[in-house]
Amino acid sequence: MTTFAIVDLETTGNAASKGDRIIEIGIVLLSEDGEVLQEFSSLVYPERDIPPFISSLTGIQEEDVLDAPLFSEVVDDIYQLMKNSYIVAHNIEFDLGFLNEEFKRCGYPALHNAFIDTVELSRIMLPMAPSFKLGQLSEQLGMGHDRPHRALSDAQATTDLFSFLFARLAQLPERTLHYLLMIEPKLKSELRPFIQVAIEERRYQSKKDEPYDLWHGIPVKGVKRPATSTYKKLPPFEEWIHEVYDSEKGLSNLFDDYESREGQKEMSVSIYRALTEENHALIEAGTGTGKSVAYLLAASYVALQKGRRLLVTTHTTALQKQLLEEEIPRIEKLFHRPIQAVLYKGRGHYISLVHFAYELEHSSQDNYDIALTKAMILVWLTETTTGDVDEIQLPSNGRQFWHKVSSEQSTKTVHLHVGEASFYDWARKKAEKADLIISNHALFSLDIMSEEERLPVYDHVIIDEAHHLEAVASRYFGVQFNYRELQRQLSQLTELYQRKVYNGLGLPEDFFKEISKCQKIVDVAKEELNQWSRYMFQHLKRRQRRDKSSKSDLGRLQQSFQDDLSDPFFRTSKDMCDRFLSSLRQLMHGMERMHNHLALTSKLVDDSSVAVLLSRVEGQVSFCRQVIERLDRYFTIDAESSAKWLEVEGEGASNAVYLFSEPLDVADRLNKQLFQKKKSVILTSATLSTNQSFEYVKRAIGLSGSPRLKEKVIASPYAFDEQVRVMVPDDFPDIRKHPEEYIHAISEAIYSMAYVTKGRMLVLFTSYEMLRKTYALLREFIDPEEFMIFAQGVSSGSRDRLKKNFQAFDQAILLGTSSFWEGVDIPGDDLSCLMMVRLPFQPPDQPLQSMQDRKLKEEGKNPFMERSLPHAILRFKQGFGRLIRSSTDRGVVFICDQRIMEARYGKYFLSSIPKVPVSYKSTRDLIVEMEEWM
Repeated sequence: MTTFAIVDLETTGNAASKGDRIIEIGIVLLSEDGEVLQEFSSLVYPERDIPPFISSLTGIQEEDVLDAPLFSEVVDDIYQLMKNSYIVAHNIEFDLGFLNEEFKRCGYPALHNAFIDTVELSRIMLPMAPSFKLGQLSEQLGMGHDRPHRALSDAQATTDLFSFLFARLAQLPERTLHYLLMIEPKLKSELRPFIQVAIEERRYQSKKDEPYDLWHGIPVKGVKRPATSTYKKLPPFEEWIHEVYDSEKGLSNLFDDYESREGQKEMSVSIYRALTEENHALIEAGTGTGKSVAYLLAASYVALQKGRRLLVTTHTTALQKQLLEEEIPRIEKLFHRPIQAVLYKGRGHYISLVHFAYELEHSSQDNYDIALTKAMILVWLTETTTGDVDEIQLPSNGRQFWHKVSSEQSTKTVHLHVGEASFYDWARKKAEKADLIISNHALFSLDIMSEEERLPVYDHVIIDEAHHLEAVASRYFGVQFNYRELQRQLSQLTELYQRKVYNGLGLPEDFFKEISKCQKIVDVAKEELNQWSRYMFQHLKRRQRRDKSSKSDLGRLQQSFQDDLSDPFFRTSKDMCDRFLSSLRQLMHGMERMHNHLALTSKLVDDSSVAVLLSRVEGQVSFCRQVIERLDRYFTIDAESSAKWLEVEGEGASNAVYLFSEPLDVADRLNKQLFQKKKSVILTSATLSTNQSFEYVKRAIGLSGSPRLKEKVIASPYAFDEQVRVMVPDDFPDIRKHPEEYIHAISEAIYSMAYVTKGRMLVLFTSYEMLRKTYALLREFIDPEEFMIFAQGVSSGSRDRLKKNFQAFDQAILLGTSSFWEGVDIPGDDLSCLMMVRLPFQPPDQPLQSMQDRKLKEEGKNPFMERSLPHAILRFKQGFGRLIRSSTDRGVVFICDQRIMEARYGKYFLSSIPKVPVSYKSTRDLIVEMEEWM
């Protein structure tokens, strides 16, 4: 009989090889029919100290293990329990590594049993799970987990998870199981016998009611098409909107905590009028207005009643998710029919089933990450209705594989018999029939600047988080290059030049000579790119040592590129780029010859592989053409109208180089390609005005002087004067004269305030360098047992990961720069204090900023008043908005920059936020005041 020994350990650290030891072990012995046969649990004396962090995590203190047995005293019980079983653990390499180290120490042979890793199995069976940590999986699946980070409780939770995953395996379609069997030898877990049993059981079950369709031999979740029917009309808008906001059948019936907000209704009415009268609108809606519901009500009414498709574009995926999963399903109940709303993304987000089927048939050379990625995608296809990669948590190298199977690989000129089997086509068709299309600023900007249509046709658009529009449009009207990405794409090219890929297709010997030539050209191109990137990297590093280059907010070294052939650096860079592009041109011609051979073969051979390979060659020719066009453009763009610069990772690989160019002004382009072409564009955000005026944002995005523009500012309903205190210390050192003392003062203030607020602090920096120095200083004198400190760009993880880590600890401090000034919601008690280290003026040495300033001076304008100040005020408002995210939040905004009180322009910052009490005193007095108020 097969048994499973499900084990979990608590240890003094992560590395058995460095002397870390077991402090607790828990084992559950499970039969193959799911019966718990035996449980074992014991504390273990580790013969070394338990670190404070481990005690904090597990609750196991030194005194708890003083009378516990040595591992050698319980080793025989453990060994006998496990030696004839499959070993199962959540991250098997960790637990089995520690156990075998202890067995060896006690004179027992290492266990080499068959094993199953429930992390790996979870990734395959639950590919859409947001996290694969044991506690979060248990919570997500509604399983009890009483004592996380205690060995027996974790082993019991792993047992429940293991049973669930095996049940899920048994429910998979037979064809999916067959594909998993092909992939299984490359996985860590030894799943073959269990997959074979599942196949046998599925073989004799009825397939009649299975909710799957078969496309290219792959089971995919069947999608029911909504039936079309007629719906009765809604009452006139004025009558309907009154009922929505003011009657018991309206919003109050949909939201448990609904509060009537006059500003929200006013916003709906303003947007409806702008859409129906075909005007543009700028609407600033303060925090708590409920702007997404306000504009969705107006947009949905217009779409359903007038039959107009509307586009809603946002900057963040979090807001897109909120609109689709929370807001639209709720307000839909106020209409007499469903709202057809779809999330629409670029081609690269959607899987191509024909390309994935091709990759499944060519799995023999896969490494572990690719095998795991294929297994995850196979299971995901039985669950997804969108085919969107953002639903699935791919492993580190899985993204590279995704590029091979995304819809970007399918070209218009190569017929792949895709038809109904393309998720991208399905998304496009759904969008063309939709009432509302939800998209993002990046795809929206690409659509308005590109000759190729990236979105279905629309004439009315609502731009939420509109304060990002200028920056995103500027990025897409410019050029960006990333050395690593270029190298990745060149490496992917080489897969097309392997002879074995084309075996059995009856291609002539000339074709194989061609692929051999192409491989040599790619090797030359990669070397040319390496030399060029290394040259730029070393130049910038030398310059940094000599005269301190500026740094981006991510800490990269920067240098402006001037279009000047007399500059040796520019001239040499251009020459080296030309050599690289010459190789790409040769490669493009070689692939065109490959394409001709394949096109001829596709007419003679009935093999779907030929069409797949033909489309990939065509896609790579297109890639080479784009690189050539964009790099040619980069080195010939008019210096008067754009800023060009390069960045390198200061501590990174010796050729990790990034090239950027952006137009100095996108106003004219946006005016011509957006505002003049679309019937109605609504821009909304909590931060669009400066000093009660929209003049800055109108100039920036091309709306100055527009006769069709309506403007409105809607105040926040929150009682900021009761919820917020602004505090400014008057005793900080002068940062220009004493920068190091200033950092010491910041660090001391953070430490003192953290005691008052019990952590729960977000500290916003305008300089990555200052953030890094402050973090290093805080780490010197703050005990991790007192406060956990997380820092953007220093602590590992994305912005969202840092935010989650910050919220997971009771007493934590989060240091952020750039992206943390906006778009981060930390509501409730998780955040009580927001510190702004400096007013958020952009550093004047940033390439784009310095070029924009120079241009404004040449036009006889004041760069500070025209651009720097209003831009800083908008950032300040965004930073201020991080603190109060609900009507019950309370907190302190601590601004370490005395310019807000002493400079002539300081009043503009304070007048841009709601009226709140402001204290200007010594740091000591402010902390006393804070303690009393909190």
